[in-house]
Amino acid sequence: MQPEAAAPAAPAKPRKPDWLRVKLPVGPAYANVRRLVDEHKLHTICESGNCPNMGECWGAGTATFMILGNVCTRSCSFCAVATGRPNEYDLDEPRRVAEAIQLMGVKHAVITSVNRDELKDRGASVWYETVVQTKQLSPSTTIETLIPDVKANWAALDTMIAGGQEVVSHNMETVGSLYRLVRPQAKYDRSLEQIRRTKEAGKRTKSGIMLGLGETKEEMYKAMDDLVANGLDILTLGQYLQPTKRHIEVAEFIHPDLFAHYKEEGLRRGLKYVESGPLVRSSYHAERHVNVPI
Repeated sequence: MQPEAAAPAAPAKPRKPDWLRVKLPVGPAYANVRRLVDEHKLHTICESGNCPNMGECWGAGTATFMILGNVCTRSCSFCAVATGRPNEYDLDEPRRVAEAIQLMGVKHAVITSVNRDELKDRGASVWYETVVQTKQLSPSTTIETLIPDVKANWAALDTMIAGGQEVVSHNMETVGSLYRLVRPQAKYDRSLEQIRRTKEAGKRTKSGIMLGLGETKEEMYKAMDDLVANGLDILTLGQYLQPTKRHIEVAEFIHPDLFAHYKEEGLRRGLKYVESGPLVRSSYHAERHVNVPI
């Protein structure tokens, strides 16, 4: 009688490499931003998204504000933001965000939001007022808005991008073949159309893709070509990091040399600016993107 064959060992999970180490947030500038965010009862994607650059950015006196609450109607498999039925809809939020940005004295502010699919206008009116009131209180401050998928509500998109912001970003997050796994309630072509319509409205366009989810080089090249064809100006590329055990696992840790290669490829294929590196996130060095020619 032949002995039973041993079950094949599960493939080892990739170990986090040295180039993904970050410094803990410290210092008086970081503490000041921490205090202002708490006093004004604001949400930041820095915290909700477990961003690895929070120490660096907050230490420089900047933060990315998240409006429309901190509960998202989507259930993307990569994102650390809470999912559920939002009960927060604060029409006074634009004033509080604008005042906080003024108090911080930032030269460039980034504003993002959760998805609010249950709202008829996807939260567009709050988006518009946040940008307008920020500009009123801080006219010299430039603004990037990282907006969600409007689910083809193009009237809502028009309102979201009409407040006077200099950069409008919408993240693709991954390549087309992985959308059902990574962004099950989104559509690759719909996000491309949202970028195209934003460009047609005369805005400086930006998007971001996470690497290490199982994409191939050929799929990355196609995604960059698709983005260029739909009017994208600026692309950020960074390493996906699993926020909790409940989220999709990292398939691969991408070496910095490959990030450098993708930057060269993106520029060669027609993108005007590419920020590419393991720790790059959508808002990383965002102040540099406002001067990209359109």
